[in-house]
Amino acid sequence: MKRTLIIAACVFFSFNSLMAQSNNEDIDMVQAAFGKTKKDLVSQYMQVPAKDSVAFWKLYDEYEGKRKALGKARINIIQQYADNYDKLTDAKATELATKTLANDAQYTTLYQTYLKKFSAITGGRSAAKLFQLEVYLQTLVRAKVMTDVPFIDELDKSKMQTP
Repeated sequence: MKRTLIIAACVFFSFNSLMAQSNNEDIDMVQAAFGKTKKDLVSQYMQVPAKDSVAFWKLYDEYEGKRKALGKARINIIQQYADNYDKLTDAKATELATKTLANDAQYTTLYQTYLKKFSAITGGRSAAKLFQLEVYLQTLVRAKVMTDVPFIDELDKSKMQTP
C-alpha cells in the first residue's frame, strides 16, 4: 500500500511537471542538449545564403507558430490523460489515442506543407535537411516528455509486485 502511494505521488508530480512544460521548455531542452536555442541551431546547421535569408526566416517563423500550436494541442491531450489516468475508461482511452494519432497526422501534414514551401526558397535538398533536423529535435522532445508519462495500468501492475 505504501509503495502504491509513493508511486501515485510520483505520477502526480511527474504529470504536474509535464503540464508545466511549454514550447519554451521545448527550446530549453534543445538548448540544454546543444548549448543554443533552436533557432540558433537551425541557423548554424542550415547556413541559409544571404539572398534567401529574409524569405527563409519569415517562413520559418510562420512554421514555428503553427508547430507550437500543435505542441500545445499535444500537451492538452497529455493533460487530459493525466486528468483521467486513475479512472480511464475504454471510451476515454480510445478518444485520447485517436486525438494523439490525429495530432501526429497534423504534424506530418505540417511537415509536408512546409517542406514544399521551404523547397521553393532553398531547394529540395536544403528543405529536406531542415526537416531532418526538425524531426530529430521533435523526437528528442517527445522522448523526454514520454519518460514522464506512465503507461496505462502502470500503477495497477505495481500492486502485483511482492514487497
